[in-house]
Amino acid sequence: MREYLVVFLVAGSVTYLLTVIAREIALRTGAVAQVRSRDMHVIPIPYFGGVAMLGGLVAAYLVARHLPFLSAKDPGNVFHDAGVVLAGGALICAIGVLDDLLELDALTKLGGQVVAAGLLILFGVTYRFFPLPGIGQFALPPDLASLLTVVTVVATVNAVNFVDGLDGLAAGVVGIGASAFLLFCYQLSYLNGQVLASTAALLCAALAGACAGFLPHNFHPARLFMGDSGSMLLGLVLAASALTLTGQFPAEALTRGGDGADASLLPTLLPVLLPLSILIVPFADLVLAVIRRTRRGQMFYHPDKQHLHHRMLEIGHSHRRAVMIIWLWAALVGYGMVLAGLYSGPIVFALLAIWFVITVFLTFAVPRVHLPHRPESDREVPLP
Repeated sequence: MREYLVVFLVAGSVTYLLTVIAREIALRTGAVAQVRSRDMHVIPIPYFGGVAMLGGLVAAYLVARHLPFLSAKDPGNVFHDAGVVLAGGALICAIGVLDDLLELDALTKLGGQVVAAGLLILFGVTYRFFPLPGIGQFALPPDLASLLTVVTVVATVNAVNFVDGLDGLAAGVVGIGASAFLLFCYQLSYLNGQVLASTAALLCAALAGACAGFLPHNFHPARLFMGDSGSMLLGLVLAASALTLTGQFPAEALTRGGDGADASLLPTLLPVLLPLSILIVPFADLVLAVIRRTRRGQMFYHPDKQHLHHRMLEIGHSHRRAVMIIWLWAALVGYGMVLAGLYSGPIVFALLAIWFVITVFLTFAVPRVHLPHRPESDREVPLP
């Protein structure tokens, strides 16, 4: 775990430093988010946060190749898949940069997302088989595996893009999800005596670090937006982390949970479900947006100002509090699935129940409590 912490710190530090450079480049090239009626910011904010996060991910990958624990554990497998994911991330980040500069249409971006998913498939990062206790490993036909891979990547990319509506929201949700998936990968390997070095854990440690390094610049009031270059990059890396884990463990290696108890069926499904469940809020937002716009006779990608985070503000939450409450929901789902899958007993479920009650209270009861207004906390940071 110490070397994963090093990966996390390297990704965070490099991202934090590169964000300053990315902001300056965005200002010089005119990659700036202008104020629109559906936006929450009141002055133009530069893009290109995704470029800084990509730099942090690459730096973490290069450092990881020289760490004894990670480099000694079948580096050909661990680092090959991680390199492919970063190549796909670079491609989709480049598409996002073009969108931040030129405002590509939705279908062009969708085509770019499919191409990036195809790059992963071409180099072997795809769903291979699922471990099913008592049955063995269920191998997927290549065509079906490729289709599921494209659907997973595209859906996750767009879910992250949809949730990127408030300062710090997308980076926080994805960072929490990546840390939960890292914990799952590490604990499942440890409890079952498997190799602790895995591509999924490496990618999640780097992804969580990149999000942490970006947040100081992006939390309200934001000085920089990640833009589509960032949201699509985060979605692809998170989805690809799950792809690299499917088939990592043999079915018989998933029988042991915490305290020597048998693990539930959930760990066999977590490599597929966890990245999707962590993004349950943006996925729900995505589905509701499609339904809402279709009923109005609009295309599903037509923007509006009725996302879940907009509704959080409408019921009385401040910008920062709305973001932190959605973070809390993301943590409840992500870490809740990990705890419920690997551990059992009344203490675990009591803890999750208390967490759920607190989150519901903060979501619906706190807006009714009128707190002293602090206008200085909601000021936007002007461009130089």
